Amino acid sequence: MTNSKNILVAPLNWGLGHATRCIPIINALLNNGFTPILASDGDALTLLQKEFPNLTSFELPSYNIRYAKNRHFFKWKMLCKVPRMISAIKKEQQQIKKITTQFEISGIISDNRLGIYHNDIPSVYMTHQLNVLSGISTKFTSWLHQKTISKFNECWVPDIKSDNSFSGKLGPIKNNLKNVKHIGLLSRFQKTNTEATYDYLIILSGPEPQRSLLETKLLTEFKKSTRNVVFVLGKVAPEQLVKTLKNITIYNFMTSHQLEDAINKSNIVISRSGYTTIMDLATIGKKAFFIPTPGQYEQLYLAKRMEKLKLVPFTTQENFSIENLVETENYKGLYNTGKSTDFKTLFKIFD
Repeated sequence: MTNSKNILVAPLNWGLGHATRCIPIINALLNNGFTPILASDGDALTLLQKEFPNLTSFELPSYNIRYAKNRHFFKWKMLCKVPRMISAIKKEQQQIKKITTQFEISGIISDNRLGIYHNDIPSVYMTHQLNVLSGISTKFTSWLHQKTISKFNECWVPDIKSDNSFSGKLGPIKNNLKNVKHIGLLSRFQKTNTEATYDYLIILSGPEPQRSLLETKLLTEFKKSTRNVVFVLGKVAPEQLVKTLKNITIYNFMTSHQLEDAINKSNIVISRSGYTTIMDLATIGKKAFFIPTPGQYEQLYLAKRMEKLKLVPFTTQENFSIENLVETENYKGLYNTGKSTDFKTLFKIFD
């Protein structure tokens, strides 16, 4: 038994980014004498259970997020999911009352799970997206998100507070939301001085069916190449599977250590323009090429921002071809901001 305080850590299962950026938070909690309790669903929960097999974990209700095949139907499909998401949030609230009592929870960290907070327990909401981009409805979705954020004691934004921030207009707010703290970039990775052995590392992630559609397209394109290519499919499973197709090595998933090593050993990383991926690549200082998820306003905005800052080029999924990759020569690549997160000070909320 331990006398340390139990802190519930609950990332959203929307791709793997929310779970992976919680890994440095969980490690920091352990290093500062806390006991993390993990809660999520689907691949996000499976990933955290693999990373921290000795920690207690729980399954939460699923938001059942799945994208449309056609990007033009993205918003419509998400709107159709709203009743199911509201139901999941209500179930979260019911479950959180039981968990906090059963395990004497002293603090909560929710990464974009809207129902994971408790009025009598210090509750933190983590997001880089204070403003939720959704086209003509952006003003409304941003207001709705900020209204939820106000229910938490603090909101941690994994970014620097600067005109050169990576999140850009996703981060600033113009209302009276006073609980926001910019905590610096979060990543489970570190840069190593390793010689590059891969020409391209392809990291796939995100909800279906778009993940599989991009997988098919990229495999077709890179079969034309003779370059040394590694694919990470982002399909978390009980067993790691590896297969080789001529110049291409394919992993169904990689552990954090394996992926850190692969990124460090790669010349160029090809991936979605998800915010967690941007933080990971910036931490290592890597050149990249982005293919935003069709219809996802946030990823398209981030890809355009990285291109405007002359850091990373991008193209749409439908227009990608292997010839596009020569554009990376004209871009600086992502860089480490050099500002580390002061976890000791952050965790004072749980004192």
